[in-house]
Amino acid sequence: MAARRALITGISGQDGSYLAELLLAKGYEVHGTVLRSDLEAPEIRMQNLSGCLPRLHLHAAELESYPAIVRTIGDVRPDECYHLAARSFVGFSFEDEFATMNTNIHGTHHVLAALRTMTPECRFFFAGSSEMFGTVAHSPQSEATHFHPRSAYGISKETAYELMRNYREAYGFFGACGILYNHESPRRGYEFVTRKITSTVARIKKGMSVELRLGRTDSRRDWGYAKDYVEAMWLMLQQPKGDDYVVATGETHTVQQFADLAFSIAGLNAADYLRTDETLMRPSEELPLSGDAAKARRVLGWAPKTAFADIVREMVEADLR
Repeated sequence: MAARRALITGISGQDGSYLAELLLAKGYEVHGTVLRSDLEAPEIRMQNLSGCLPRLHLHAAELESYPAIVRTIGDVRPDECYHLAARSFVGFSFEDEFATMNTNIHGTHHVLAALRTMTPECRFFFAGSSEMFGTVAHSPQSEATHFHPRSAYGISKETAYELMRNYREAYGFFGACGILYNHESPRRGYEFVTRKITSTVARIKKGMSVELRLGRTDSRRDWGYAKDYVEAMWLMLQQPKGDDYVVATGETHTVQQFADLAFSIAGLNAADYLRTDETLMRPSEELPLSGDAAKARRVLGWAPKTAFADIVREMVEADLR
């Protein structure tokens, strides 16, 4: 029997790289979309894939180009498609709403339309976000919680989700959405607050920096581990029908708690180095978000495995190395 074929958009990112490793371990033939510039400098731009790069099939295709997406899907003919590529840094979405909307909405539409045309039996995973909830009336949030996004990123993700849901309901398309709460790892981008904290702590420890500047440190997040979360993605596409699932830990911690723990792991005192910078404050800070993953536990048999302290420790130790 031929190996199942999977296509991952955004394969070189944190989630894409962990998912690629998971699928390879399960015997899949794994394809992924990357930027052409990534292929020209893989040792720099695809470090997350260094452990499995020779076993992957990579395709240069930007989400904004419908012809490129059609060509890639036509060449790959995937059995499963994991749509992870997006402009995912919330802070950037306040600076350039147009780029965020164009990539996240139209890019998702391009993938959906191409799959429906070329491989209508393909199972599709859409990476949703807790930012789709935004302002919430209760906590924790479940799949039934009303969406009220408060950033261009959250709006773009909700709109793309509605596109996917329409394909599912109107065409009988297999579409699953993982409403993913914050998830971290040593492969997290440096622009995200968690990696900013751990990388700067490591630089301070090594004498390469003297302070860590952050915006609001009382903001609370439901932080999980990326390797745990990609397992949930795969499980969603093994079900009899596509559906939506919150993927979260149900626990929240403040940015201050994350920073305090990161500094302590490095043998430092956060108060000696942490500084508040008002220029880093978001124009619109959402209320605390905490996810109720009861449905994922019940239907998928999924639960987070990695504790908050272990995530922070792994990130700090990786950045120190």
